[in-house]
Amino acid sequence: MSLDISSRPVTEIRIDWDKIDKNSYLRKIEALRDLESLVFSSNITVFVGENGSGKSTLLEAIAVKYGFNPEGGTRNYNFSTYDSHSELCDALKLIRGVCKPGMGYFLRAESFYNVATAEEIYSRLDPKGNGQHFHEHSHGESFLKLVRTSFRNQGLYLLDEPEAALSPQRQLTLLLEIVNHARQGAQFIMATHSPILLGISGAELLSFDKGKIHPVRYEETDSYNVTKMFIENRDQILGKLLDEQER
Repeated sequence: MSLDISSRPVTEIRIDWDKIDKNSYLRKIEALRDLESLVFSSNITVFVGENGSGKSTLLEAIAVKYGFNPEGGTRNYNFSTYDSHSELCDALKLIRGVCKPGMGYFLRAESFYNVATAEEIYSRLDPKGNGQHFHEHSHGESFLKLVRTSFRNQGLYLLDEPEAALSPQRQLTLLLEIVNHARQGAQFIMATHSPILLGISGAELLSFDKGKIHPVRYEETDSYNVTKMFIENRDQILGKLLDEQER
């Protein structure tokens, strides 16, 4: 889904490694240590790769540099339960498009509970009573409510493993929301293992595996291949795994 690149909130990122400590763990992440710049060529960019490959680290750095709270939320959120973000944001430069987004959101699955708690506090302070009450719903229902009330056209949305709370059916609902807003100019940068969300037509898939960030086709991702292999050979795979475990 490649609309005019200049209309995206973030068109490119650049990293100045001189601003990162020589002993930083960031220099040990293969996919990141040689990265100097990255251009976003689609309104939907998906980071894919194994755990620990650097996907969430880069996504978080982009979010913090853009002005989002490290634990998630809109740019108006200002709370902290645990300071865990890396120094990568200090070395990052964002090249921005000509259009200024009217809305944005950073979702981290691992800290959504903290965001929901903060939103409850903000709700009590809002004289108009426009706040959200995410704790009144299940994790998945709360997230979809957030999507439907907070996602807008022309916005910037950074999503870190949004599938964590969603059933396959609800992942399809999220996929539809992403596609519809992206068609109207919103930009999404997402890290996911979901073979459903990875299947978004027109999205640019960037793999963090094999030591360098590089574009991949949907059918080349491990999420697709492992899921396909398991569905088609469930009994054989389970039999082999259980047999090996009993040895």
